[in-house]
Amino acid sequence: MPATSPEQLHRLFEEAFNAGDLDALLALYEPDAALIPEPGVVVHGVDQIGPALKGFLDVGGKMKLDTKKVVIVGDLAYLMNRWSLTATNDDGSPLEMGAVTAEVARRQADGSWLYVIDNAVGDLAAGD
Repeated sequence: MPATSPEQLHRLFEEAFNAGDLDALLALYEPDAALIPEPGVVVHGVDQIGPALKGFLDVGGKMKLDTKKVVIVGDLAYLMNRWSLTATNDDGSPLEMGAVTAEVARRQADGSWLYVIDNAVGDLAAGD
């Protein structure tokens, strides 16, 4: 199901992640999109985005996205969400991850929206 609004990308991402559906996650990105999965790392294109997202999926657990901001200008949208991932480490201890994102999406010719840039770690992307 394609996103019919920029903010719907967040709901679809959350659903696909929690279902462990890598193909559905990749369907939310333009073919040459960029993803910043961790500070100091940028991957380009779905061929590189796939393994980066699979790393998060392999952690397991449940992801929650909370949309904080959407600004649309023509066929571009700037989005922010606060995501959290709760899981269990191999030793049984709790694992919690999260950040506030900075994302850019583009309206496609069919009216749907796809990620162009997904900075999953927001201001932490610059690293040290």
